Amino acid sequence: MQVLAVKNMVCTRCILAVQQLLVREGISGAEVELGRVVLRDPLTSDSEVRVARELEKLGFELLRSKEAKRIESIKNLLVELVHSGDVPASFSLSAFLSQGVGEDYATLSHLFSSTEGITIEKYFIQLKIEKVKEWLSYGEFQVSEASYMLGYSSVQHLSAQFKKVTGMTPSSYRKLGVKPRKLLDRI
Repeated sequence: MQVLAVKNMVCTRCILAVQQLLVREGISGAEVELGRVVLRDPLTSDSEVRVARELEKLGFELLRSKEAKRIESIKNLLVELVHSGDVPASFSLSAFLSQGVGEDYATLSHLFSSTEGITIEKYFIQLKIEKVKEWLSYGEFQVSEASYMLGYSSVQHLSAQFKKVTGMTPSSYRKLGVKPRKLLDRI
């Protein structure tokens, strides 16, 4: 068994793209999830180089260092949580990540900040704001519903963070003709 860590996988379409790549490369029986591919049989070094090259063509990156894998694990846990729209009001970011990654939060926080140039907390806020922008763009939820689903203490708190990150209120954003959004792998 071999586990590959893959950077920039942020959605189910990414999983599908990686699955299709593996099939094209003749690699069967792989379990693909966000940021991770579990192979039954280890790749040869030539196969690994080919897979890495093909992943890069799709905008992904095969991660090799332990630190890069830990950071990607943090990002994937947070992307999955935000995507679920089920962030509890009593949510503890530090407890969630410590349990999910299996390491002390202070260590994870230092590693993330020093490598990514942004704190985990700011990254999490940006993910949530991008999710709100998605919901507003498609008219899926009102701001009050988004606030509840993403664990905000109030609509005002969400609106204040939204304005701080985007420079506009959620209602102003909703009225825009073309609604600018960031790709999750660009946060």
